[in-house]
Amino acid sequence: MPSLYIDADACPVREESLRVALRHKVPVVIVSNGGIRPVDHPLVRMVYVDQGADEADKWIAAACVPGDVAITADIPLAARCIDAGAEVIKPDGTVLTATSIGQALAMRDLAADLRSADPFRQGSGKTFGPRDRSRFTQALERLLARAR
Repeated sequence: MPSLYIDADACPVREESLRVALRHKVPVVIVSNGGIRPVDHPLVRMVYVDQGADEADKWIAAACVPGDVAITADIPLAARCIDAGAEVIKPDGTVLTATSIGQALAMRDLAADLRSADPFRQGSGKTFGPRDRSRFTQALERLLARAR
């Protein structure tokens, strides 16, 4: 049985993830540095890691095995999960694969270089909206159905 890992500290789709996973009867592991309200359900496990850079990422990457699904917007974490054999989906519904992760890492590095070259440059300007939530929910439904 696959597990669903949620990189929860900045995840805007925790509720959608829980609804879909519980409907599929997939165990869920919510990993955070704290501040996340506990979920009282037998299929949900809350994991609170130490404060510090990448502690949740390290935990998730070490726990993922082939067949699992991870939800994260963190591209380096996504790469580690894919290397472990897990499926990865971003909160906007984009599914990252072994084929697409290289480009995603390159784009992340390019964006970091552009930000460091122009300190006044702000974020992407892209807002997270209802279409992103819908796209995410549909993509997660497909991933969990296939994983089971």
